[in-house]
Amino acid sequence: MATHNIITQKMTFGGKSFGKIDGKNVFVPFALPDEKLRVEIIKSTRDWDEARIVEILEPSPRRIVPPCPLYQKCGGCNLMHADYEFQLEMKKRVAEELFARASVPIPPVKILSKNPLGYRNRMEFLAGGLQERGTNNVIALEQCPVASAEINGWLANTPSELRPKCRAMVFGSDRAEPNLTIAENPSEKNSKKSDSKEKILRGKKFRTPRSSTQDLSQNPVEVSLCGKKIVFDAKGFFQSNLGMLELAIPKIMQGFSGKHALDLYSGCGTFSVFLVENFSRVTIVEHNKGAAAFAEQNMAGVPHSTFAVSGAVFAKYHAESAAKQGGAFDLVFADPPRSGMEKEVCEWLCKSGVPKIAYLSCDAATQARDVAKLAQSGYIVEEAWLLDFYPQTNHLETFLICMKN
Repeated sequence: MATHNIITQKMTFGGKSFGKIDGKNVFVPFALPDEKLRVEIIKSTRDWDEARIVEILEPSPRRIVPPCPLYQKCGGCNLMHADYEFQLEMKKRVAEELFARASVPIPPVKILSKNPLGYRNRMEFLAGGLQERGTNNVIALEQCPVASAEINGWLANTPSELRPKCRAMVFGSDRAEPNLTIAENPSEKNSKKSDSKEKILRGKKFRTPRSSTQDLSQNPVEVSLCGKKIVFDAKGFFQSNLGMLELAIPKIMQGFSGKHALDLYSGCGTFSVFLVENFSRVTIVEHNKGAAAFAEQNMAGVPHSTFAVSGAVFAKYHAESAAKQGGAFDLVFADPPRSGMEKEVCEWLCKSGVPKIAYLSCDAATQARDVAKLAQSGYIVEEAWLLDFYPQTNHLETFLICMKN
């Protein structure tokens, strides 16, 4: 087994630290910047290598003993070997470098964070355990340091043989009703295909699509956030850190007001229910029919329109008519998936002249790509935030406010 000595330089997007061996970039999982390591190359490409740590020769002063006995074996956390303040510093540097690489000028990044442990309200389990890193094996466990008290209570009090044998989404929080929901995922062969037709759903005229009725009735969860009740499907997407979400909402919504707001990629309407407090009307766009149905439920009784179509379809066919019906958009709030905004959405925004765009992202790289296009059409980044929804991991959530120059 050939080994090499390496001095790491910085953490990169993805959570690995890198250094050089004979002039070639080498990425090392579970390393920290400025450490001297003895490593073994486990993957080699023409441009870079990946290595595993054989021995830590000179550790970083920011390295700590991980508070989890399954760390590095479990496929979840990958920054638990760094003290929490250093985790935040490294994430901030990574975000700044991504925007600099995309030639997007941003102001100093502000950091919003809360509890580094015991925060996670939503977790997926496989056969009652967690998936082992790099394999399909299942790790049995009775406690997880990042899980909420409700999820840990379920793990401690439910023997492995009594847990669901399939994939199951577990949502647990003292802010939720019920406090614990276990949503088993059906097999592919038993799951119904959703209706592929695009539908336009407007306010009270909306009816739950027949294809999603069964899913909606199976696993509804109601959470209390900043004085609002929000209902969603436990099997669908919802933010996994309610404590951080409750802390972030007032920051995210601060200073937003006007006549008409557009909520793109709205999910179940989590942000729409707060936007409507300061806007006369909110237009919701969400391609997932089940999530759009919950958005209708959460927005009942307030002026709004719901388009259960993709962002691309909305931008191409409905944006102009929506603006005519409700008035020009004063704000566009976008919270797209990791892939970022669809090309059609970005192109429409660049031409729209909307005075303010609020962009929440779970992938700073695709966000930097999109904002670079907005910058070319005259938008400038007025505020930049790092929202640490996933402590102990390299996962980045960034929030930008872009103003038309």
